[in-house]
Amino acid sequence: MSGNTKAAAKPRKHTKTQLAEFRQGYLFLTPALIVLGIFIGAAVLFVIYLSFHKVNLFTGQYTFVGLENYMRLFSDGMARTALKNTLSFAVVVVPIQTILSLIIAAVLDSNIKGRYTFRTIYFLPTLTSSSALTIIFMFMFSVTGPVNNLLIKMGFLETGINFLNDPSFALKVIMVMNIWSTIPQYTTMYLASLQDLPGGMYEAAAIDGAGPVRRFWAITVPYLKPITTYVLLTSIIGTLQMFDQAYIFSNGSGGPANSTLTVSLLVYRYAFGTQNAMGYAATMAIVLAVIIMIVSFTSEKLNASDSDY
Repeated sequence: MSGNTKAAAKPRKHTKTQLAEFRQGYLFLTPALIVLGIFIGAAVLFVIYLSFHKVNLFTGQYTFVGLENYMRLFSDGMARTALKNTLSFAVVVVPIQTILSLIIAAVLDSNIKGRYTFRTIYFLPTLTSSSALTIIFMFMFSVTGPVNNLLIKMGFLETGINFLNDPSFALKVIMVMNIWSTIPQYTTMYLASLQDLPGGMYEAAAIDGAGPVRRFWAITVPYLKPITTYVLLTSIIGTLQMFDQAYIFSNGSGGPANSTLTVSLLVYRYAFGTQNAMGYAATMAIVLAVIIMIVSFTSEKLNASDSDY
């Protein structure tokens, strides 16, 4: 018995053909591994190194400060404001764009008249750059823009609201813009997955007396669990890293009154602004990366529990 156990414990030897295939596989992977190692691995290590130093970009001087940059985060009011704005942005945008994308995809997958035309129209915002969309929305929500003019004509307002310079509305305008511009991309993903959903499942449910709403919640939503997990992960990462829209909207200041200041924008200001605090900016970038990993991992675990539909 012991002899059989020892024999079973011996590792299986690979044939010469298999070893040659392994070498070829690693050979093909080598260029990608080198690129990833240089531009991602080395960059991450350098950012971690910077976070423990006070860096002067003008003189190239690196002064070791230990955990001073990390301790500074607890007393930095600007960092707290930026984190609050970023989390608020993600909490509002992620669920809304996910739910709307799912609903629109389900409608476009039905037999409504002109569905192919609507699919083309809904996809158009994805073809426009984020910078152009930001400028367009800034015009739409300006004091004399179409949104204010429409609200005045409908009798909701007597004078236009200064959406762009009012701290109560500035971040909300960016939320609306982000939701409008990202829904088409996620709708397309949901729609592509719905094309593979067996029609017999809907027919069987209809025979059992299930209505459209019941079929949507009992069949469509569970079937799209894997896509929903992917949508949530990419949405969370994208919203927590939001930079370009806030930068263009506020001209890099995070205004009005820091209402559009995000963590990524604050990292940029500390790194390349007048404060010349590259080490502290690296610390903030690392903390943001950790937050993104924690939130993404938690979201994946919560949403993927029933993914094997």
